[in-house]
Amino acid sequence: MDGHGTPAVDDGAPGGTGLDADGITVAYDGTDVVHGADLRLPRGQVTALIGPNGSGKSTLLRAVARLHRARTGSVTVFADGQKRVDALALSRTEFARRVTLLAQSRTAPAGLSVREVVGFGRHPYRKRLRGGDPDGAARIDHALAITDLTALADRGVESLSGGQLQRVWFACCLAQDTDVLLLDEPTTYLDLRYQMEILDLVRDLADQHGVTVGVVLHDLDQAAAVADRVVLLSAGRVVAAGTPAEVYDAERLTGTYGIRIEVDTDPSTRVPRTRAVGRHHLRLERP
Repeated sequence: MDGHGTPAVDDGAPGGTGLDADGITVAYDGTDVVHGADLRLPRGQVTALIGPNGSGKSTLLRAVARLHRARTGSVTVFADGQKRVDALALSRTEFARRVTLLAQSRTAPAGLSVREVVGFGRHPYRKRLRGGDPDGAARIDHALAITDLTALADRGVESLSGGQLQRVWFACCLAQDTDVLLLDEPTTYLDLRYQMEILDLVRDLADQHGVTVGVVLHDLDQAAAVADRVVLLSAGRVVAAGTPAEVYDAERLTGTYGIRIEVDTDPSTRVPRTRAVGRHHLRLERP
């Protein structure tokens, strides 16, 4: 049930699932901050996690990525076709070959080229003693090509713009060659051009390369535009999940965010769009 007594949209989706998380509870200092959350990431689709600050979006994503220990719950991924694998029972190396996370911010090491940084993504495939990675060079080249970084491969990362550097970290994740890519606020601190470039890349990864993407976004309209499905969280609980059209209910969003939010449909794209109404807008609306 959502905050208004309305049943939350069923978050099942056709076509199989790249990653399932069930009953995830995460605690900080003995206090639960995510409460029994379920998350479905369908294969080859983009799923956006949305909600106000403190709703548990990033914490849930990081728990799924095994960066936060879940107090309860399970995570399964698909491998070898339809075979389900308990992700929490995998070794760190085995897990890193299936799931990767691009965190909110990373510090680029000075003195390294773009290609060298992208090569960090091959770490799970390098043997500790023998060091061999026969597929490494090809996977790095592939990641550079997908992210349009081939021409910059030999440049030092310290010379790149913020948007270019974010693409380098994307390429690093792609070089890791996983089926599931988790992104925690990938457009933060980027201007509008680079935000759109990153979101276009996210869409391309799903549509053209079959990557399963889970992404935390603050901008509701960006989430509606890029995602096949959205998961709305509030106070550490999943309020609703489904397509943007199913989840973007004005009453539901208003109750979740604590501010009046109007919803209509963009006539050109046919996806929902939102308008948050503050005191200034209300003043202008008065006769």
